[in-house]
Amino acid sequence: MPELPEVEYGRLVADSVARGRVIAGVRCAADPIVFDRVSPARMKKALLGARVQAVHRRGKQIWMELDRSPHPLFHFGMTGAFLIPGGQPLTLASSPTRTESTWPPRFTKIRLTFDDGGELAMTNKRRLGRIRLRDDPEHEPPICKLGFDPLDEMPSASRFASRLAQRSGNIKGVLLDQGFAAGVGNWIADEVLFQAAIDPRRSISSLSADEIQRIRAKLGAIIRTAVKVNADKNRLPDWWLFHRRWGKDTTAVTREGDAIEHLTIAGRTTAWVPGVQG
Repeated sequence: MPELPEVEYGRLVADSVARGRVIAGVRCAADPIVFDRVSPARMKKALLGARVQAVHRRGKQIWMELDRSPHPLFHFGMTGAFLIPGGQPLTLASSPTRTESTWPPRFTKIRLTFDDGGELAMTNKRRLGRIRLRDDPEHEPPICKLGFDPLDEMPSASRFASRLAQRSGNIKGVLLDQGFAAGVGNWIADEVLFQAAIDPRRSISSLSADEIQRIRAKLGAIIRTAVKVNADKNRLPDWWLFHRRWGKDTTAVTREGDAIEHLTIAGRTTAWVPGVQG
């Protein structure tokens, strides 16, 4: 699933082609699953002729701020992406690098044309993404239910510790909770705990003040690093757990040779390194 760095790259793609431009054409697939309680006809009426003033993101949610309401809200789900003609597609960090040579691309759910001739398409192969309309996206679900955005809204050290203290359960499960930290998914949570040297099964109440601040520091650093390289897996640091965590490989080891093991925590496959995080 695209996590915060991949979705931020999607926001940048959309911003590059849409910001400041008028939507001159709207084509919607007949997909009542992806279009959440909004018909293609209503979506076209809402968007056609509107000017895109900005493209925003919170966690894994992207929305276009138009010069009138309602505003379109996008969630990529497991396989979604924004694409533009001739542009480099979003490369999911856990997937092989791919290119898209046809236009419009396969599995397009919405395709926007702008007054300068630019185009933007959202694809969604597995239909787990969502396209919505909201009058006030930041103050309506799902965005209003999200926690802080670790890239744009990282709490102070004291506030981070206070928010964490209000939670219960294990640290891996809390990091995955979008109501705590918006945009953190499975690979980011595992990377944070690996680099912070914290067992993912640890209860929140067992964490020391120093461990909590290590988690905060690594969360910010990992996301900033991944965003800086547009979530290009080939440009992430070679020593990261990320490169060797996939597939439940029983022979997997870190670059330094420590064994990687896999658990199921909070319903998700969790990669960890007992020799580092034990």
